[in-house]
Amino acid sequence: MKTNKHYIWPFAIVTFIYFIVGFLTTVNEQLQAPLKVTFLSEAGNYKNTLTTSITFFFFLGYLLNSTLGSKWVNIYGYQKTIIRGLLFIIAGLSMYLTSTWVGYTFPDSALHFSSATIPYGFLFFIFGSFLMGTSAAIIQVVVNPYVASYNLKGTTSVQRLNITTGINSIGTTAAPFFVTLIMFSGTSIENVQIQQLLIPLAVLILIILIVTFLTSKLSIPDIANTRASEEEPLERSIWSFRHFVLGVLAIFFYVGTEVAIGANINLYAFELMQTGRTIKYFGHTDLIIGGKDLGIHAFLSTLYWGGFLVGRVISSFLKNVSARQQLITTSSLAAILVIIAMTTENIWFLVAIGLLHSSMWSCIYSLSINGLKQYTSKASGVFVSAVFGGAVFTLVQGGLADYMGSWRWTWILSVICELLILSYALFGSTQRKKDILP
Repeated sequence: MKTNKHYIWPFAIVTFIYFIVGFLTTVNEQLQAPLKVTFLSEAGNYKNTLTTSITFFFFLGYLLNSTLGSKWVNIYGYQKTIIRGLLFIIAGLSMYLTSTWVGYTFPDSALHFSSATIPYGFLFFIFGSFLMGTSAAIIQVVVNPYVASYNLKGTTSVQRLNITTGINSIGTTAAPFFVTLIMFSGTSIENVQIQQLLIPLAVLILIILIVTFLTSKLSIPDIANTRASEEEPLERSIWSFRHFVLGVLAIFFYVGTEVAIGANINLYAFELMQTGRTIKYFGHTDLIIGGKDLGIHAFLSTLYWGGFLVGRVISSFLKNVSARQQLITTSSLAAILVIIAMTTENIWFLVAIGLLHSSMWSCIYSLSINGLKQYTSKASGVFVSAVFGGAVFTLVQGGLADYMGSWRWTWILSVICELLILSYALFGSTQRKKDILP
């Protein structure tokens, strides 16, 4: 059944599931540093490259399987597709659990490559990361067009996307402390043990099983004119819409810099501390509460992703500021902050970029799918595949850090990304007359 009625509950259900995606995405990123300690202590000169491969394989799932989600939306509808996405989450978490068990039970079982020793448990984990990325891609293919097209009374497309991504940001903000405080019980990063993940992962699997069951019993109606049926073949190629094609490129670079900062800022912090720099906040250098070490890396990541939450709340009220103008302003300021962070070696300027990145996804997505109508669901699948930028730039930056011996100047990648996003806002986001559908 298709509907254009604007009840709030379907919007709320989809938004809650997007919260789960944000939470688990950041959990994946925050496990990089602990796994570098527990799995990759003998990885030699490949430590940063292998560590960032966790994020690479996560976003590889976006590249390879987001169009699968788009296909499922057209065949089965939004609700059945989102359930399939939740099942992939269960599969990914189960692979994490297998990785932990293998790493604990067979600690000496490893693959030897050049000077690096890579435990088999780590290989299971990166496969689980791929499955988790696949789940996130499939669910995002549902969330983006559904929220953008839902037309809830009194809201605009950008506002609805900012509300949903704002809830998503609550998950990303909470995840770093969940990893340090719940998964590793406040243990100092140097002393974490892989077996500490067993019970938290089992609990997460149980929770997602319950969410999947409840979602299958609830009603998430389709929205008219947002997906193509088998009886309605698409006459044009989705690649014929210039503003959409350039938007796909813009999201590739946006997610590239967004994820690179979120995933690698803690690794940069460890480097600064190991070379004698002091990272202070409110006059302190340690974050110990109740005898638990919550970790400076978790604090940095929480503030970065927390900036997304604050920025998206603010953006949800900017009804009279166009998506294009928001994108011009935020990308310009972000480029400036990255340059300052590099030249001064002040990590807090990187943290502040989270506030500016907060509304970019909503702005780029809204500009890209503007006027696509029945092409929307297919466009969303292609669009989400561009999230693979998060894999490319995170891994390339890790490789550069190994090659250069430092993270400092690797942030030039983020400057390039921000400037390309700015170029899309200035020149590429305008819809041509021939791209306006009847």
